[in-house]
Amino acid sequence: MFEIKGSLKVMNETNVISDKFKKREFVLVDDSTEYPQTLQFQLTQDNCSKLDNCQAGDRLLVKFNLRGREWTNPHGEVKVFNSLDAWFIQKEESVSAPQPVAMAQDESDGLPF
Repeated sequence: MFEIKGSLKVMNETNVISDKFKKREFVLVDDSTEYPQTLQFQLTQDNCSKLDNCQAGDRLLVKFNLRGREWTNPHGEVKVFNSLDAWFIQKEESVSAPQPVAMAQDESDGLPF
């Protein structure tokens, strides 16, 4: 399991591949280093809805698995494919600095404190 934080750049619609399989791809920009990385993730099956309340520009925490598989093309060449399969998405809430609270002074009792 891996996790990454970044900014949502692209969010595609859910693509129904068959009656038994659907996926949704999205692009996240990891800007935690000097050289930002643009990464494509996919959500599958029931996880496709995890982006429904998100929009481009949102800061997200994404937990994902790295998957890989081999495929032999018709010419006998072996190709290797990798995918980043997201299974958890959470919007990062912007945390603002606490605001000072003004204390009401009760002057009716005549005490200075």
